Amino acid sequence: MHQQIVNEPFETLDQAGQYDVVARVHGGGVSGQAGALRLGLARALTEAIRRVARRWKRVGFLTRDARVKERKKYGLKKARKAPQYSKR
Repeated sequence: MHQQIVNEPFETLDQAGQYDVVARVHGGGVSGQAGALRLGLARALTEAIRRVARRWKRVGFLTRDARVKERKKYGLKKARKAPQYSKR
């Protein structure tokens, strides 16, 4: 499934198998890495082929997922988990 995500930019251009890509991705999980690689490939192909940018923006290939891990707050166990309330 992750290989399909990575290959989507090539498949939309009907150029699957025409490019050799060597990429190093680290951090996050496997799914996040696949999404990051898809974004990088889409950006690189947009630089090479200017006419695809508008179409890919509509499809969502050029959109970055902005969700990041929330920081731990003082007095809480995790980012939002508070210590258990005790009435007595």
